[in-house]
Amino acid sequence: MRKFVLTALMAAVAMPAVAIPTVASAQSQREVRESRRDLREERRELRQAQRFGDRRDVRREARDVRQAQRELRRDVNDRNRRWARNDWRDYRNGNRALYARGNWRAPFRYNQFRAGTRIAPTYYGQRYWINDPWRYRLPPVARNQRWVRHYNDVILVDYRRGRVVDVIRGFYW
Repeated sequence: MRKFVLTALMAAVAMPAVAIPTVASAQSQREVRESRRDLREERRELRQAQRFGDRRDVRREARDVRQAQRELRRDVNDRNRRWARNDWRDYRNGNRALYARGNWRAPFRYNQFRAGTRIAPTYYGQRYWINDPWRYRLPPVARNQRWVRHYNDVILVDYRRGRVVDVIRGFYW
């Protein structure tokens, strides 16, 4: 009965994603960990069915393990997807709460940075780093670069040299 209820809930959650293929959900590290945990649980249930169940139970549990493996693979691939420069625009319109991070103020004045300028380390300190750029659909960074929040803008900084590589203005609401 528990399996039936879980399957029905998963189908209800997955239906909107199937109906609207253009909307992709961001997979966080937490969701990938949950998928791994579900896979371990399904494997444990398969071992129990192999010990104490009949062939029908074993087939059902093996199918559940394969489904959990596919879901984990899909979650990991989605999390590791390489986003392009402007992929965040359409996603932001559908997920306003993710980009509305409150009234953010820094201990320094707002400056409109341009690509190629050199900035002081106080502007791109570790406390301003965006640690999960894939969540916001930002493109991946090269070596020694980080996405940094500067008020409502997002700046790509080469943190070894202090150079601004890219600026996205008005990123946050």
